[in-house]
Amino acid sequence: MVRGDEHLGGEPADVDRRLADRHEAMLRRRALGGYRRDLDGVDLDQLGAAGRAVMADGQPRRTTELVRMLAARFPTSTPRALGEMLIPALIPVAQMPPRGLWRAKGGVRNILLSSWLGREVEPAGEGADPVGQELVRRYLAALGPASVADLRAWCGLAGLPAAVGAIHDELVTFRDENGRELIDLPDAPRPAPDTPAPVRFLPAFDNAILGYQDRGRIIDDVHRGLSVAGARVILVDGRVAATWNVDAGTVVVTPLRPFPRAERTDVAEQGRELAMFLSDHETDRVQVAASPR
Repeated sequence: MVRGDEHLGGEPADVDRRLADRHEAMLRRRALGGYRRDLDGVDLDQLGAAGRAVMADGQPRRTTELVRMLAARFPTSTPRALGEMLIPALIPVAQMPPRGLWRAKGGVRNILLSSWLGREVEPAGEGADPVGQELVRRYLAALGPASVADLRAWCGLAGLPAAVGAIHDELVTFRDENGRELIDLPDAPRPAPDTPAPVRFLPAFDNAILGYQDRGRIIDDVHRGLSVAGARVILVDGRVAATWNVDAGTVVVTPLRPFPRAERTDVAEQGRELAMFLSDHETDRVQVAASPR
C-alpha cells in the first residue's frame, strides 16, 4: 500500500534542514491543544530558549532528563506537558541511533538538529516554498495518488495548496469516484484496477490508513476508530477486514466481518508466515477467531 523510496530522488540538503522549521508552528499548536491548561503561565519562547541552551553542549539527552533540568524554572502541573512542548514543538532535534532495535528496547536520546547537522537550521523564509513543494513530492512518492486534503491530513500543515499549485505542471491528475482531483508523480507506479490485492498484516498507526483524509478508501466508517486506537489490522482484498495481535507466540486474528473459506485460508497462511518471522522460525502458530454474524 505504501511505495518505496526509489522515487524520492536526490534533493538539496537544505530542504531537509528546513523541514523542521516548516513544522514548528503546527507542532506547537498540537502540543498546546493537549496541554494548554498545564502550560498556563509558561512563556513558551523563554522555555524554548532555555531548552536550546541546555542542549547546546551537543550531548544527547532523554526528554525526562531535559524536563528535570528545567522543571524548577518552568513549573507546570505535569512534567509530561513540559516534555511534549519542548520536544519537538520548541526544540528541533534528531533522535540518536540506535533506535527501533529489533527485539530490544532502545531509549530515545535527543540531540539538537543543528548539532547533528553541523550547522544551524535555516528559516523557511518568505515567498517561494521549496520545502512545501518537496514535501508534496515526497508524500506522493510514498502515498499517491492523493488529494490535497489527504496531504494536509497526513502532515497537519497549512498552506500546501500553494505548494501544490507551484509544481502542478510536473504532476499528473485524476478524478476519483466522487469527482475529487487526485495528484501524483508522473513516473510513480499505479497498478491496474483489477490487480489482485493480497492479504497484508499492517502494524499499528500504518500510513496506509493514517496517510489520507479519506480513510474510507480502505476502512469502513464503523471501524475507523481502530486507525487511531493503535489496533493492528489486516487487509483482505485491499480493505481492513480483521485485527491481529500476538498472544504467547501465537498470531491471533479477530475478523471484523464474515470470512469465506478462501479468505480464511489466505489469512491463516499469511498469519503463519508472520508467526515464523516474529519467532525466528520457531513456531507458525496462528489462530483465526470465529467470524462475527
